[in-house]
Amino acid sequence: MFDFLQDYDLLGAFWTTVQLAVLSAVGSLIWGTVLAAMRVGPVPLMRGFGTAYVNIVRNIPLTVIILFTSLGLNQTLGVSLGADDVETINFRLAVLGLILYTSSFVCEALRSGINTVPVGQAEAARAIGLSFGQVLGNVVLPQAFRSSVVPLANVLIALIKNTTVAAAIGVAEAALLMKEMIENEAQLLLISAVIAFGFVVLTLPTGLVLGWLGKKVAVKR
Repeated sequence: MFDFLQDYDLLGAFWTTVQLAVLSAVGSLIWGTVLAAMRVGPVPLMRGFGTAYVNIVRNIPLTVIILFTSLGLNQTLGVSLGADDVETINFRLAVLGLILYTSSFVCEALRSGINTVPVGQAEAARAIGLSFGQVLGNVVLPQAFRSSVVPLANVLIALIKNTTVAAAIGVAEAALLMKEMIENEAQLLLISAVIAFGFVVLTLPTGLVLGWLGKKVAVKR
């Protein structure tokens, strides 16, 4: 019943999915942290930019953002992100699109964690002469990250599933392989079940591990 799977690189497709998820998660965490810092910062212009970015990007469909990176940045403006072949260019553009989109959700998850830090701690840090950056980096963010593990885990799980949108610009991940398999094989339900099982294998352990970690590192108040 599963003999036809031998003709397709199923593991390779899911490996591409994992690479997309990991690279996008790292980039989203970095950019999302910067956005969160902007949103709680003392500079009105930066607060305005952070708020506008999050509210606008969160309400744009991910497919539109991914297509913009390909049609707008690459084909119109010639942005290739240092790659030469089409496959690598599309992969990097997909990572960029996922980062731009997911970072807005990371920002809100972190901001919710920042709001759990007692205001008195930040005021005490400023009273002893620490700058805003030092207060944020040494006092607020460490506690915010510990409080945000579970929300960030939900964002990561959503990101893993959102990698399927990369198929729209030809990235050879699981969803694109599924489309090819359905076109070539008369096994719609079986193919769908195999791909769904693959995503369950990726997301379920991730949720369980990060849920356990969230309880382990939670700040006791």
